[in-house]
Amino acid sequence: MQYENLILDVSERIATVTINRPKMLNALNSATMRELDAVLSEIAGRQDAGVVLLTGTGEKAFVAGADISEMRGFTPLQVLEFSRFGHGVLEKIERLPQPVIGVINGFALGGGCELAMACDILVASDNAKFAQPEVNLGIIPGWGGTQRLPRLVGRNIAKELVLTGEMISAQRAFEIGLVNRVVPQAGLTDAAREIARKILEKGPVALRIAKSVMNRGIDLDLDAACALEAKAFAVMFATEDAAEGMTAFLEKRKAAFQGR
Repeated sequence: MQYENLILDVSERIATVTINRPKMLNALNSATMRELDAVLSEIAGRQDAGVVLLTGTGEKAFVAGADISEMRGFTPLQVLEFSRFGHGVLEKIERLPQPVIGVINGFALGGGCELAMACDILVASDNAKFAQPEVNLGIIPGWGGTQRLPRLVGRNIAKELVLTGEMISAQRAFEIGLVNRVVPQAGLTDAAREIARKILEKGPVALRIAKSVMNRGIDLDLDAACALEAKAFAVMFATEDAAEGMTAFLEKRKAAFQGR
C-alpha cells in the first residue's frame, strides 16, 4: 500500500514507520490516523518484521499533537468518532504481535505523547519534550492521556502534568518512568535499533505472549494476573521454540528459533 503521510521501511527484520508531515510537525490528522491504522495491519501480517520502530520525520518533532486546524471545525459527534478511532489505533499498537519501540526524536505533545505511551519501549533524544497540554486549549486528552499516563507514572504526577499542561524534558520523562532511555540526538536511531536487534534474538512466540500477558494483566488484580501468566507459561511448553530454547541452553549453543 502507498502512504501519503507515512514512510514504511523494512530491513533486517525491523519495520520502521515514520510519520511524515514535517510542515505540520508531524501532527496527526484523520488521514494520517487512517494510514497508521492500515500500516499496523500490514505489519501485523508480515513475516519479515519482528520489531517495529515508530518515529517522526526530522529532528524537531516526533508528533506535535493532533491537527488542531482540523479538529477545530468538528462537531461533538465528529470529535467522539475521532477519539474512538484514535483509541482503536493506539490499542492496535498495544495488541500488535511485534514489540513496538517509540523513537522520540523531538516534541511528543498531546496526541503525540499519547501515541508514544501506547508503545512498548520508549527511547528519546536528549532534546525531546513531552506534554499533555490540552487544558491550554480548553479541552482534555482524547486518546488515552488521562488513562495511560497514570498507569505509567502514577496518579499524582499524571494529574500534575495533565492539569498544568506542563512540558517536561526527556530527562524528566526518564526520571518519572515515562521513557526507558535518553540518548544524544545523533545516536537515537542506533540506540533504538540496538534494542530491536536484542529483541530479535529472542523467541518470537515468547515475545508475543509476554507482551500480551503484560498488557492484559496490568489492569487485573494480582491473583487474576498471576493466573493469566501461569496459563500462558504452560502454553509456551507446547511450542517448538520452547523446546529449542531449553535444548540450546543445555547444549551451550545459540538457539535457532523458528517462531513456532
